[in-house]
Order: sequence, then structure tokens, then C-alpha cells
Amino acid sequence: MKSLLIKDQRRRLLVQLYERRRRVRASLVANRALPIALRTRAYLTLQTFPRDTSVTRRRNRCVATGRPRGVLTRSFGLSRLAFRRLAWRGELPGVRKSS
Repeated sequence: MKSLLIKDQRRRLLVQLYERRRRVRASLVANRALPIALRTRAYLTLQTFPRDTSVTRRRNRCVATGRPRGVLTRSFGLSRLAFRRLAWRGELPGVRKSS
């Protein structure tokens, strides 16, 4: 389980490092006003980047357990199970049971 977390952290770092370069190349490829030779060269350069630099290769994981599904990323970064456990114990500030 720990190896999956480490792999995901490595991917997130690579995405951060290559983000600007990828965006520039992708915008060149998408721009129809540019000559086809320039767009093709940008596309080929985009293909030479490492696979793990793509945003779609990231996976949202729970920061506490590493669970890949049911992650509440916007507010806490915890899986639904870890969130429920911590909320029940009262360890999450500002979270109360609704009933």
C-alpha cells in the first residue's frame, strides 16, 4: 500500500514539473491557425515527455489510509471511511453529526 502512495506522490511531482511545458505544447497543437509543420513538431515533442507527467495519470488517494476510492478531495483529502471515523471521534474541527 505504501508503494502506491509513493508512486502517486512521484507522479504528482512530475506533473508539477512538466505542467507548463505540456500546456504550451498542447495549446500549439490545438491552435488551428498555426502551420501544420509547427503543430506536428509540437505534437511529437509532447509525445516524448514521460507518461507520468500527464495529469490523467494521477489518482486521488486518502492521505490517512491511501484508499483510492471515495475520497473527499475538496474539503479534507480523506476517504469517506477515514472521514467518518475522525468525525465520529470529534477530531475534525467544525464537523458535526447532522442528526
